Amino acid sequence: MTQKLPQSRSIQLATTAIFTALVFAVTIVFSSYVPQTTGFFNIGEIMVYTTAILFGPLVGAFAGGFGSMFADLFLGYSHFAPATLIIKGFEGAIIGLISRKKPVLSKTKWKLFTLAAGLLVGILLAVVGSIYYSGVVELSIGVPPPQTPNFIVTVPPEFWYGLGAVVTFLLALMGFVFDPEIGWLVLTIIVGGLVMVTGYFLYEQLFLGVAALVEIPSNVGQMCVGLIVSVPLVRAVRRYLPSLRA
Repeated sequence: MTQKLPQSRSIQLATTAIFTALVFAVTIVFSSYVPQTTGFFNIGEIMVYTTAILFGPLVGAFAGGFGSMFADLFLGYSHFAPATLIIKGFEGAIIGLISRKKPVLSKTKWKLFTLAAGLLVGILLAVVGSIYYSGVVELSIGVPPPQTPNFIVTVPPEFWYGLGAVVTFLLALMGFVFDPEIGWLVLTIIVGGLVMVTGYFLYEQLFLGVAALVEIPSNVGQMCVGLIVSVPLVRAVRRYLPSLRA
């Protein structure tokens, strides 16, 4: 006779399985090939960050690592899969852990902290986007991804300047009007994202022997996209499901 798992353990296992699948799905639904490093740009960070912040380091590590690794295997990037398991798993663990270690500050200091975090993200987005993502961009959207890009668009540098300004404004607005402590989530994601950027750089440089510097902007771009989407997404989920608030 099999012994039933406690309900809380059963819920945790189900949550881990569901969000591992979501990380996989979001990673493969949108991708852009980076020929210099044989890697690809994707938006999987959105679910890695969201999962880690909502459910903590253990679920974040498992879903981030295995969901992203399965996506690499599915998309044909098997040479990245072992590194992805470790790097994205560590990224999810770090974000899940730091997001729960929020310091105690006054409301005024939190507002200033969030403003500074918003400025950092906006400047990073404007600089990286205008330099590395301007011009002709090929995009592949779909499951499974098509053999040829769905869209070929021309993106001017001014788009990234404007987007950086908008992101800074919105994060500052959230901090001053809705949630002064939202800056802690921003910092948490930046720390975890830099772990991911550094991990892939070292793997590509030491084990693949490719132009690892080329993919740093791509991975920083992934971090920024993940941050911009996951922060309001986490806030919305916590608003309607307050039991998920750490």
